Amino acid sequence: MAETIPWTKKDLLGLEDLQKEEIVLILDTADSFKEVSSREIKKVPALRGRTVVNLFYEPSTRTRVSFEVAAKRLSADVINIASETSSVRKGETLIDTGTNIEALKVDIIVVRHNYSGAAAMLAGHLKASVVNAGDGWHEHPTQALLDIFTLREKLGRIEGLRVSIVGDIAHSRVARSNIWGLLKLGAKVTVCAPPMLIPAAIEETGVRVTHSIDEALCDADAVNVLRMQFERDEEDAFPRQLEYFKNFGITKERLANAKKGIIVMHPGPINRGVEMSSEVADGAHSVILEQVTNGIAVRMAVLFLVAQGNENIKDANTD
Repeated sequence: MAETIPWTKKDLLGLEDLQKEEIVLILDTADSFKEVSSREIKKVPALRGRTVVNLFYEPSTRTRVSFEVAAKRLSADVINIASETSSVRKGETLIDTGTNIEALKVDIIVVRHNYSGAAAMLAGHLKASVVNAGDGWHEHPTQALLDIFTLREKLGRIEGLRVSIVGDIAHSRVARSNIWGLLKLGAKVTVCAPPMLIPAAIEETGVRVTHSIDEALCDADAVNVLRMQFERDEEDAFPRQLEYFKNFGITKERLANAKKGIIVMHPGPINRGVEMSSEVADGAHSVILEQVTNGIAVRMAVLFLVAQGNENIKDANTD
């Protein structure tokens, strides 16, 4: 395991720009926070007196609720804002929304936006901390962190693991963040999808590409199955659902020929009968619900660290 270093950033915008040691620090901090959720009173005072705003421009259940639960378990005050019920409908820009929220003296803004780079743009205009909860096709860092945390918890390490990511790679911010994080921690990553769902030149990141689901599964320690984002199929280029399941779906029969002990992951929501069968989703190989549980600890760690990093920055500027 890499030696941890102090957290010095006010924001978490993606895993591409993080050092290996920074990723390990988040994972180790999450490990220490996971125990909180098993207590009778599920709270610690780490962010008492702080305010966290969840600013979501896209629909979300798991991520938004997970951030809300994480913030409340740290004793922070939480405000949820959805774009359809905000001044965005009146034409307000993201920056104006952010600066007005910051004027209320909030400490952390968790933002999900349909445009890549939105979180970074907002962070560049604010003194408050910004956490990226998914921006366009760019990154979804906390989902990747909880995926990696779950892998480390179940398999004991990341370095040397073989992880296959299967599904809509081209449109997946989850895939991108997982690739950056896993490669930095020493895993070997394979991506598997129909050719139209593999981004051009993705091999340059260091991943292996295959269009065979059986090849992707044969030596994998874990398979992370992505949701097929049919709502993004503007050119009707995706394979049909039954065709996709036939050629790339994770089934009990396919797992029988996979490496013994392989674990199956999914960021949710699952399209049962498209990405995987219900037998797999609810079966012994699945750690999907454990991912959801681990998301709370990971997001607690992220909120705690960015708040700490921002305080250190402010202290350094006043010296």
